[in-house]
Amino acid sequence: MAARHRLPEGGAMSFSNSRLSVLNLGDQFRTADLEADILEYYQAKRIRDAYQIPGKTGEAWVFNYGVAVFWGCDDDEQQDILKRITPHLEDQASKRAYDHFTFSLNAGENSIQADKFVLAGDDPLQRLAVSHALAQSIQLNVFETMAEDNIRSTADIPRSLAQTGRMKLGRKAIAKIRGHLFSTKSDIILHYGLLDTPEFFWEYPALESLYNQAARYLDIRPRVDVLSQKLQTIHELLEMLADEQNHRHSAFLEWIIILLIAFEIVMMALP
Repeated sequence: MAARHRLPEGGAMSFSNSRLSVLNLGDQFRTADLEADILEYYQAKRIRDAYQIPGKTGEAWVFNYGVAVFWGCDDDEQQDILKRITPHLEDQASKRAYDHFTFSLNAGENSIQADKFVLAGDDPLQRLAVSHALAQSIQLNVFETMAEDNIRSTADIPRSLAQTGRMKLGRKAIAKIRGHLFSTKSDIILHYGLLDTPEFFWEYPALESLYNQAARYLDIRPRVDVLSQKLQTIHELLEMLADEQNHRHSAFLEWIIILLIAFEIVMMALP
């Protein structure tokens, strides 16, 4: 068994720098075995859907939907944590969605300006409240990219319909596009609840104002509204493609019926 990660002396949290980093990790973290390994190895503490990993140079909050928020960790420790919690994503590190900010603690009041999160105290639950908003924002980035890529890749379809009145695609190509669009829409809708106010604040309502402050700074609500509009665009594309497939199928059946009738007439006309 691997040796356990040891907390800093006295259990006190220290920060090697003022860097605040947010990374989307994908779905590999969601296995029960890996969660148990993290809890044991790092002596991590779980608070609903988040795991607090106390490091030697900083602190990490890892969310079970695949986002990590690093407070003050140096590069080596951050990479060590990432390699342990996402062992199958090492070759995809360049594809991860990420964002960077700075932070300071023990200020007179909470404030956010120029990508710097200033907290009035040094309470890990305050950092968790902000981490919830940061994790939602990076997850929203992933959803936005998925929706935009799908809309961009299918932009020529409505343009072709407007110019020629028909789609220059075969039935198989239309079916594949429909499948891809439906998969993207389903994946986003399935995880849409991640963008709601986290259940953590039912238990800690005093911290919700800090979360709301961070969410407003990150424009989470307006971006969710825009994402909803993009999903509606994808839905309309799906309906348009479905109508086209139905039309082609109906036309094919009509031709079959016409040929059968013609064949029957020819047979009746023969002596």
